[in-house]
Amino acid sequence: MRKRHSKAAASNRAAKPISRAPAVARDDTAITALKLAPAKLSPEMAAYFSKCEEKLGFVPNVLKAYAFDGAKLSAFVAIYNDLMLAPSGLSKLEREMIAVAVSAHNRCYYCLVAHGAAVRQLSGDPPLGELMAMNYRAARLSRRERAMLDFAVKMTVEPWLIEEADREALRRTGFTDRDIWDIAAVAGFFNMSNRVASATDMRPNSVYHGQAR
Repeated sequence: MRKRHSKAAASNRAAKPISRAPAVARDDTAITALKLAPAKLSPEMAAYFSKCEEKLGFVPNVLKAYAFDGAKLSAFVAIYNDLMLAPSGLSKLEREMIAVAVSAHNRCYYCLVAHGAAVRQLSGDPPLGELMAMNYRAARLSRRERAMLDFAVKMTVEPWLIEEADREALRRTGFTDRDIWDIAAVAGFFNMSNRVASATDMRPNSVYHGQAR
């Protein structure tokens, strides 16, 4: 009996991976399923793309996806930067955690990959990024973080059931009314982004998969 188990174990160790193309092989070239030719970038957006290259080493595919329409690209960049990077009572990590928890419910491939990487980087805790993507309820979160994500996900799943008790639960963990607005705005933005990304089969830059592992 022991010999049979030993042979099976040796066989498993010796098994070679199946030869196949990488799962993300085309994600950096076939960015969406729609054939929309990029428009000429405005000087402001050309400078923004150059800044992305300088700071990140690449231009996020979501920006390339929006580049077929200068007005839509500018609007997307403006609201994203305001919600995710501007001063707020929410930390950048908290905002990224909302992005991933909402995207996990919506099963948005693009946002789970891109913003999961951001959670790993900002937290310095790679498993936290995985927990946000898989099931934030399994993570050992602070009361503040759990209340924030519960609110964001309820807003995603059953927004018509949000009432004063939900807002009061946030206040009890230290959020101000301005913070509650920001939680709602970030969750609302990613619900919109998730739906556009899923509808167009938007693909994240392959580099995200290996970041902060």
